Amino acid sequence: MELNPVIIFGAKEMGLMALEIFESNQVIVYCFLDDDKKTHQTEYNSVMVMSTTDDDDYIKLLGKKCDAFIAIDNIKERKFLAEMLEDELKLKPVSAIHSEAVWSPSSTIGDGNLINAGTIIATKAKLGNYCILQNRVVLEAFSTVHDFVQIGSGAIIGQGAVIESGAFIGAGAIIVAGVKVGKNARVGAGSLVAADVKAGKTVFGNPAVEV
Repeated sequence: MELNPVIIFGAKEMGLMALEIFESNQVIVYCFLDDDKKTHQTEYNSVMVMSTTDDDDYIKLLGKKCDAFIAIDNIKERKFLAEMLEDELKLKPVSAIHSEAVWSPSSTIGDGNLINAGTIIATKAKLGNYCILQNRVVLEAFSTVHDFVQIGSGAIIGQGAVIESGAFIGAGAIIVAGVKVGKNARVGAGSLVAADVKAGKTVFGNPAVEV
């Protein structure tokens, strides 16, 4: 099946990662849109930053002619753009899934996710919408990751663990099987999390404790 070209919203680090991911799947990136006008007319891998994220000339291309991907780290900005695309255009952004990522056919993957190289999504794992999974993340069997979660490189989400919306899991962290990390909680890099983390709290260490 021939895929539509993609317009990437955001031309910073995440945007360049998304570009390489789409290129790994031979998907054409039509252009970048970014609100930082200093980036305009800059090229990355021959793809131009054309205008701002609210430019109607490019917004009107979305849907039949182009798909959208939101490549903005800031959660508030990402949510704003997601709501704009879904509410006003009835458009769900595509996911950027690296060709070297692996996912079970029984897993569930939502919309607008960035899934980088080497990531593994195992049996019956569930990934929500607008998440960022960096290189070599593992979602073990029956784990659940809700919307707008960011997981750093090499982190492992254990079997049956639950990561609620807006949480941040640092690089190399291990979430033990069955553990729940609450909404907007933060887990420091390299931490071993063996007990539930309350919403909005930050934990760090091995074993992880609240800081």
